[in-house]
Amino acid sequence: MTMRTRKLIGTIALFFMIAVYALLAMVVAVALEVNTTSKFVELAYYFVAGLLWIVPAGMIIQWMSRDDAA
Repeated sequence: MTMRTRKLIGTIALFFMIAVYALLAMVVAVALEVNTTSKFVELAYYFVAGLLWIVPAGMIIQWMSRDDAA
């Protein structure tokens, strides 16, 4: 697969993954009733949820950046 094709697939996958992740984080926050807890717990949840998407996005970007020979 060429790098150009991987970048196209990876870009689509990133958009889809971020949209699904945002909805999932929202559902979890509502299910845990984060807004009714202390402000510190709410801040901690949104901090972790806001950074957690970086790990799978980084893996997709790393895959997109591979050389054509790999």
